[in-house]
Amino acid sequence: MFTTRPELTGDFGMVASTHWLASATGMGVLERGGNAFDAAVAAGFVLQVAEPHLNGPGGEVPILLWSEDEQKVSVVCGQGVAPAAATIERYTGLGLDIVPGTGLLAATVPGAFGGWMLMLERWGTWSLADVLAPAIHYAEHGVPVLERIAATIESVEGLFNDDWPTSAATWLPGGRVPAAGSKLANPVLAATYRRVVAEAEAASSTREGQLDAARRAWYEGFVAEAIAEFCAKTAWRDSSGEAHSGLLTGDDLARWSASVEEPLAFDYRGHTVYKTRPWGQGPVFLQQLALLQGFDLDGMEFLGADYVHTVTEAAKLAFADREAWYGDTDVPVSDLLSEAYNAERRKLIGARASFELRPGAPGGRVPRLPDYPAPGTASDAPGVSGARSPQGVGEPTVARDGTVKGDTCHLDVVDRYGNMVSATPSGGWLQSSPTIPELGFCLGTRAQMFWLQDGLPASLRPGTRPRTTLTPSFALRDGRPWLAFGTPGGDQQDQWSLNFFLAVVHGGLNLQEAIDAPMFHSEHFPSSFFPRGSRPGVLHVEDRVDAGVTAELRRRGHEVEVQGSWTLGRLSAVARDGGFLKAAANPRGAQGYAVGR
Repeated sequence: MFTTRPELTGDFGMVASTHWLASATGMGVLERGGNAFDAAVAAGFVLQVAEPHLNGPGGEVPILLWSEDEQKVSVVCGQGVAPAAATIERYTGLGLDIVPGTGLLAATVPGAFGGWMLMLERWGTWSLADVLAPAIHYAEHGVPVLERIAATIESVEGLFNDDWPTSAATWLPGGRVPAAGSKLANPVLAATYRRVVAEAEAASSTREGQLDAARRAWYEGFVAEAIAEFCAKTAWRDSSGEAHSGLLTGDDLARWSASVEEPLAFDYRGHTVYKTRPWGQGPVFLQQLALLQGFDLDGMEFLGADYVHTVTEAAKLAFADREAWYGDTDVPVSDLLSEAYNAERRKLIGARASFELRPGAPGGRVPRLPDYPAPGTASDAPGVSGARSPQGVGEPTVARDGTVKGDTCHLDVVDRYGNMVSATPSGGWLQSSPTIPELGFCLGTRAQMFWLQDGLPASLRPGTRPRTTLTPSFALRDGRPWLAFGTPGGDQQDQWSLNFFLAVVHGGLNLQEAIDAPMFHSEHFPSSFFPRGSRPGVLHVEDRVDAGVTAELRRRGHEVEVQGSWTLGRLSAVARDGGFLKAAANPRGAQGYAVGR
């Protein structure tokens, strides 16, 4: 099939990401002797500068990695937790029935820095100064402004000027929206990272000591102090329409640390797929595989009506379980992935599109769903009665409050030693909340994924992680490390990445062909983002899907909405395959790139 670019093949190293500057940075690290973990950290910090509308220092990062020395897959959790003061009663006492999608009340502990540092310390080889140097350079000297950056800033220009002056000072240079193609710098952020490096080098002469000192500067030192003071002493308008201060304190930051965890795994037709545990939505990928294992996808026309219908209906069932069962708590994962459970669930997939949200009863447990907003709720709806329509809410990919459709970020790396990384940094995008003027970045809004209702797996509880959408992926083939992959896209991540995986496994496509293939996804289930709306039965397909297939899907009851030819999915991937290293990246949006040799 036609591809927009070649699948890269080599034997030295490969980096693929959502921005060419990050990919080039990672490859530069590999060329200078760094390993995959060093390269991923350096590229991750560059993404904060190159794609500030999609991620930032105040955000979070989950990472899946393969260590060739350890011969195992590990999860690095760089997802921060809710503040100690973040109780349901605290929010409902403010007249809220849902966590705002913007502003300080939606902030969790910023976990990205801790996550990157933990991976660098445990598996990397480079120093703090070396991995931060590219990001400092771009923050100080500027990056080219993507059309999407300019469009995002334009969409929130009024909000910045009227309500968030510190953000206006950072993102409206000269009082104007930066033009696409111009250069945009963030010297305050550069100074923040320079100070972290300086304090770390002053504290220790060893690499490990400097990394520990950097974490202390971030979570106990000057960074934590600036965050805590900003939250306590300022109040800003958020998507509720009211001005609120934040709940994060210095103690919240000091008590948190990134962690290394065991992944979840599922065997599917000679492949073992690994995901995060259900504090993220990752297991929903595995549940879809568990359902699809009982269907003959090889016997269906790839991207034909039977194929798209079956994959979509399986997604509806798996995501319904996500809504009922996932959270930072004890989740019945073994039952959810068991063959007995999925054999019963498969019987619910019929010839017609379902318009119901149907969670199962794993192990006989009775499911309970949150009280959702009415179906069809738009993402610009207020969170409390009478609030004005908010700007900049939710995750950029799924926002419908303007013309801007952004993403989270993603990057994948494989080195000549066989180490592999899949990481999905996100949060703290420039439109999340007001910029902290002393630091040059804003806090994230991941707490909007908690429910202000008691007794749910994803209910707001102090010190717990929100049930995030961020979901990197890793797979073995025939017991050997094979594929690191992922995509931005909020609730779509584990649909688009599944489509890619199935295209390789069942469609027989190579990595680039699978990324370029027409994409589809369901909007049937409730959004993870403010204000948690849903569109039952709605199926998005790119217009490159055969018109006859689209007509047949409509005949089967799907509310099909045809999208532009290259609009759905932002995947990248790297692989170890037959003695070669391979890579591919997404052409959509004209910014993702893979490099390697």
